[in-house]
Amino acid sequence: MKRSHLIKPVLDAVYPTIDYGKGVYLYDKNKKDYIDGSSGAVTASIGHGVPEIIKAINDQANKVSFVYRSQFTSEPAEALAKKLSEMTPGDLNWSFFVNSGSEATETAMKIAIQYWQEQGIFTKNKILSRFISYHGITLGALSMSGHIGRRERFIPLLEEFPSVSAPYCYRCPFHLTYPSCNLLCASELERTIQRLGKQTIAAFIAEPIIGAAGGAIVPPDDYYRQIKEICDRNDILFIADEVMTGIGRTGKMLAIEHWNVQPDLVALGKGMTAGYTPMAATLVSDRVMEPILKGSKIIMSGHTYSANPQSAAVSLAVLDYIEKNQLVDRGKMMGNYLIHKLVVLANNFSFIGDVRGKGLLIGIEFVYDKQLKTPIKLANLVIQKAMENGLLVYPSSAGEEGITGDAILISPPLVITKEEVDELITRLEKALLEVEEQLHPSDGGQVS
Repeated sequence: MKRSHLIKPVLDAVYPTIDYGKGVYLYDKNKKDYIDGSSGAVTASIGHGVPEIIKAINDQANKVSFVYRSQFTSEPAEALAKKLSEMTPGDLNWSFFVNSGSEATETAMKIAIQYWQEQGIFTKNKILSRFISYHGITLGALSMSGHIGRRERFIPLLEEFPSVSAPYCYRCPFHLTYPSCNLLCASELERTIQRLGKQTIAAFIAEPIIGAAGGAIVPPDDYYRQIKEICDRNDILFIADEVMTGIGRTGKMLAIEHWNVQPDLVALGKGMTAGYTPMAATLVSDRVMEPILKGSKIIMSGHTYSANPQSAAVSLAVLDYIEKNQLVDRGKMMGNYLIHKLVVLANNFSFIGDVRGKGLLIGIEFVYDKQLKTPIKLANLVIQKAMENGLLVYPSSAGEEGITGDAILISPPLVITKEEVDELITRLEKALLEVEEQLHPSDGGQVS
């Protein structure tokens, strides 16, 4: 076999070669079809090969693909920023365009710190976050992430920003149940602020629904209302990391809208361009921009490709397509249908402990024992068997502190039909039956 010069996720693994995609299906060079049950990395939200997006790519390429943001603005970038301000709640009226979700969360961190500096406050430079969280792989974003597996190689270079527990009701860190728990996972934030001193903290960042670090962990109803009250009371900004959850993935434009809470900053990515081009954004509220506009008038961040007209035009076409085809509402409807089918399916397998999520962001957590919720590492085998059966799903951490167990995310494109959901379930069930055949209860929950 001819050697590869490409650094792949697992260096000695053999990956199928992709040929093309259409709708919710991908096809490799051997003509095998796969249902894209995870939208890649929860990204390809409008499906593959959409003619309107391909036309937008070509139209903009025929004009200009790149200009440097300190020399020019462009019509696509201006229109995209306006569109995002109209599609998102409250006064998130400013957009800083970047290339990836990691850059978006890191830019939000920088802007939050600068917000206080512009007011003459230089002590507020910590960003609080949660254990069981993932905000990106660059060093700043990773510093905010409570994802042990992705932090451990780089701990000497990272800040210790993760400091509060996640709202993980299936495995409550306080061994309580909602609502008698009195939302200790939320009030823990205030205790942490008191210990560190509010004068040192610029912002708190959270994924409205925890994705890759927790398998679609959905908080109790009053959680974010209490979190926002704590932040406001202590003069701390609230950053919503919507890189995975935003742009209709959960049945709302932003997932935080499920709880009627207004963030000060938002990080977007993934579904913002639906995989057709690399682009992400940090949305900033009027309130946060005000002292910067009155002060330095410069956001101290930037990247060579920030706000490039090619990506901006593609993202604008994706947002127009989502709006025109009412895909946010469709995601909610199809999500309800899919999660019902998954709950029914889970009853047939002893190693499925929990099915959770909103819209088309759904997690399945694996256990050795349903009653005891004993964690088991099973995701890699499930992913392998699913792929063999023509279904793509996404790995996720789970278990105590997001370390001891694992899960998968099922997050197909928002355009998926009921018939395609039924086929997804058929392929998943076949994969799970093959996994079940390899489980040996006598060996402590290991797989052969």
